[in-house]
Amino acid sequence: MTAIKSAERPLPAPSLDEDYALLKQAAREAGDLAFSYFRQQIEVKRKPDGSEVSEADLAVDTALKLELIGKRPDYGWLSEETADNPERLERRRVWMVDPIDGTNAFLRHVPEWTVSAALVEDGVPVMGVVFNPATKEFFHAMHGRGAFLNDQPIKASGISTLDGAKLIASGGLFKKKIWKEPWPEVKTRWVNSVAYRLALVACGQADATISLSAKCEWDLAGAAIIVEEAGGIITDHHGEGHLYNRASPRFPSLVASGKALHPILIERTGRVDL
Repeated sequence: MTAIKSAERPLPAPSLDEDYALLKQAAREAGDLAFSYFRQQIEVKRKPDGSEVSEADLAVDTALKLELIGKRPDYGWLSEETADNPERLERRRVWMVDPIDGTNAFLRHVPEWTVSAALVEDGVPVMGVVFNPATKEFFHAMHGRGAFLNDQPIKASGISTLDGAKLIASGGLFKKKIWKEPWPEVKTRWVNSVAYRLALVACGQADATISLSAKCEWDLAGAAIIVEEAGGIITDHHGEGHLYNRASPRFPSLVASGKALHPILIERTGRVDL
């Protein structure tokens, strides 16, 4: 009788350390798979919203789901390339994945795409990976453990003024008539992958990134924890934090930077009506 009761005991939940190791390994393997399609002739289709999806996106999505859900069947799943299942809303832990973030760049042979993946617990990302196989940049972070690029610690910019700041955003954004006052002289560049933009902010290669267009949870989750663990802040354009694993997985906007610059950005962006 004792042996039967022992056999029926539920297995302990995996530790976050075990999940972190699983996530990093799965992302590396997924990145290698994605890279095998890069700069090759591959099949591309249009999704209902008009955006492109390739056989590479779908193959990487399948590989990640097989690995992550295969080893954590009790976790929820949310991915750009998988039909949403509302059962995820009942799960404490949810994998959030963008198998190839920056498909446009990927299909045009530009090395500005990433594999982005995160584990969200109770609505908050607790670990994340952003992997650019083309540049061999592997960003990762876990709550309370710091953020890393290729296993070296990274830190967001400490700049506290907009003059000369390096911003990842559309150059035309700052010339639009939506602003209450002109922007000072800033340096802008464009990066197709949202997750990659955030990772570049996390490691200080850029001071901030701003987008006033809607983003989805899978766009941000993997990189959000990396920004925060690097000492940065990520919010919408009103300065409100993003909450994850909601019924509608969309956010209105994105502003991310080091802590000193963030309130200065929000003072400007918060006055814009989208």
